[in-house]
Amino acid sequence: MRLIRRWIEGPWVPPQVGRAPYLWVASLAFFGWKYLYVDAYALEFVLLALTLILFVPVYFGSFWYTGREAAPFIAVSFALGVAWSPFNFGASTFFIFSAAMCSRLGQPRLAYACLAAILVSATALAMALKLPFSFLIPTLATGAPVGIASIMDAQVRNSRKQLLLKQEEVEHMARIAERERISRDMHDLLGHSLSLITLKAELAGRLLDRDPAACRAEIKDIEASARHALAEVRSAVSGYRETGFTHELERARAALSAAGVTLHADAPSLAMPATAENVLALALREAVTNILRHAGATHCEVSLGMQGGLIVFRISDNGKAAQAGAVVEGNGLRGMQERVAQLGGWLGMQFEQGMSLELRLPMERAAQGGKP
Repeated sequence: MRLIRRWIEGPWVPPQVGRAPYLWVASLAFFGWKYLYVDAYALEFVLLALTLILFVPVYFGSFWYTGREAAPFIAVSFALGVAWSPFNFGASTFFIFSAAMCSRLGQPRLAYACLAAILVSATALAMALKLPFSFLIPTLATGAPVGIASIMDAQVRNSRKQLLLKQEEVEHMARIAERERISRDMHDLLGHSLSLITLKAELAGRLLDRDPAACRAEIKDIEASARHALAEVRSAVSGYRETGFTHELERARAALSAAGVTLHADAPSLAMPATAENVLALALREAVTNILRHAGATHCEVSLGMQGGLIVFRISDNGKAAQAGAVVEGNGLRGMQERVAQLGGWLGMQFEQGMSLELRLPMERAAQGGKP
């Protein structure tokens, strides 16, 4: 039923094989060559018409099936060649078609075995029926190269298909990685910025009645922070952001100061790869965000330096160690660990008297963008 429905509705062959199969049908003209110089009975013309009515759908239908499902189409074409061989030497055309259909079997070894079986069987039939070379030569001289070319073409198409699938898989994984990157960056960007805006909004609310001028200043800072956050979000989505560590340290100092947390920094300027600086800046931002949200700290220490080819960054606070669980389970730490791992680094955290975070990045690996 599927074959009949496809024959009625079309297309008759898969789009990827092109229009050549429609032209190959013209080779059936050799089957009618005999009747240009030999008269035929009406019964023979009827059988000829029935043969064509049977073969044409079988031929086009064979393009839609592979593996074992293609075997019946090969068998029908070969059987038509056997049936017509004693009466019409143009029946060699059916052997050539069946040789070409061997490519539908999928496995090259099986396809070549089937091709060899067809050619050997056709030769044996010609010898058994004592058919002239005018029958056997087209079968062998055309059937063999046509069959081999069809099998090789099927292998090329299959390889191309596999390559396209792999490319699609790579593109899919790249899209997933990019979504994860954006997700991490959005968490870090918005988490820090919104925490700062919240603190300033609370401070502005407390200053509203007793110090309107200071309240207006805080509101302006809130507006500036919101605009800056919006700009960073746009940059992150486009995949391009150049927030240096020094700039991030100043923003951290301002955010902690607004929350009543003093910051002592021992972070001299270091010449480091942009990838490493970006990871350090985001790690500082995430750590400060956690201090603002969870620690309840009053003092924070930051240090940055080089030790044996490693970039070493540390940050600690005197907050409440009981809040460690909220930090460990958060998405921010997970994103931080992924960034550090991509550069071949190490990240450790301790929760004793507050939170203590240490991050180590190999300078050489960071300079290569994380590539081994």
